[in-house]
Amino acid sequence: MIPRVIIGLAAVALILVIAFAWAVNAFNRPGPLTAETTVVIEPGDGLAGVTQRLADAGVISDPLLFRLGVQVLGDARGLRAGEYAFGPGASMRSVVASLAAGRTLDRRLTIPEGLTSAAVVELINAAPALSGTLAAVPAEGSLLPETYHYSYGDSRAELIARMQAAMSRTLAELWPKRDAGLPLVSAQQAVILASIVEKETGISAERPRVAAVFINRLKRGMPLQADPTIAYGLALEGAAPGRPLTRADLARRSPYNTYLRRGLPPGPIANPGRASLEAVLHPADTDELYFVADGSGGHAFARTLEEHNRNVAKWRRKQSAPTP
Repeated sequence: MIPRVIIGLAAVALILVIAFAWAVNAFNRPGPLTAETTVVIEPGDGLAGVTQRLADAGVISDPLLFRLGVQVLGDARGLRAGEYAFGPGASMRSVVASLAAGRTLDRRLTIPEGLTSAAVVELINAAPALSGTLAAVPAEGSLLPETYHYSYGDSRAELIARMQAAMSRTLAELWPKRDAGLPLVSAQQAVILASIVEKETGISAERPRVAAVFINRLKRGMPLQADPTIAYGLALEGAAPGRPLTRADLARRSPYNTYLRRGLPPGPIANPGRASLEAVLHPADTDELYFVADGSGGHAFARTLEEHNRNVAKWRRKQSAPTP
């Protein structure tokens, strides 16, 4: 007869095998989530803290099994802090894999072209999940507008630094490839002119043509006569943003009044995007000197003042026409 002790050991072994199989199955099967859920794991949480956060968020239903599984897998010290998004039915194994690999949630912040640095700071300060607050406003024109990716806990100061580095890299790439004969002596002057182009038109196809008008004016020693520079100068003096310019504004003496002063203003009036920088460095091949709004969102361009005056008259007639 088989000794009872052997039978007992066999029974225990069978129970352990069954328990292990059940635990493995439970660890691998879909979890309780019915919708995507975001969980923030803070630095220093430790396995107990991570487990509690996941349980509180409903990501796992068996905290004890989760902790045992992590320890068996040897990932107890490798779970990384950050913000994670777990999808419906995420298994405990997939949760551990995400935490161990640091697959944090990818956040995005889009900086539109043509914003002032103060406006960019406002956007960054309002962006969620970033740390710190920006007090100082970076130099105008030093930030490259584009979409930036970041993770929970990244600092706002670091994001600003990335934007400045992106602008520096872009200028270092584009400036050496500029067209010959441009009346620009530095990359900073290109940024100044590009910021004006950025504010003058939002139509991508028009940028090289608008840039050409300003380039042609600079070459001839003509004032740029760019309304956005005047508006920027008035804003620096505390004027309400967005208000229509008056004759008195056009006659007001300011370093940014490009009706009264020839050449470029002393600095950028916004943060231009790559397309406007390229337009300034590779303007359209035209001898046009004037442009005015055409009433359809674009501009009418002219080579002579006479032609320009006709375009202005058309624009004024459209402005005064009764709304149907």
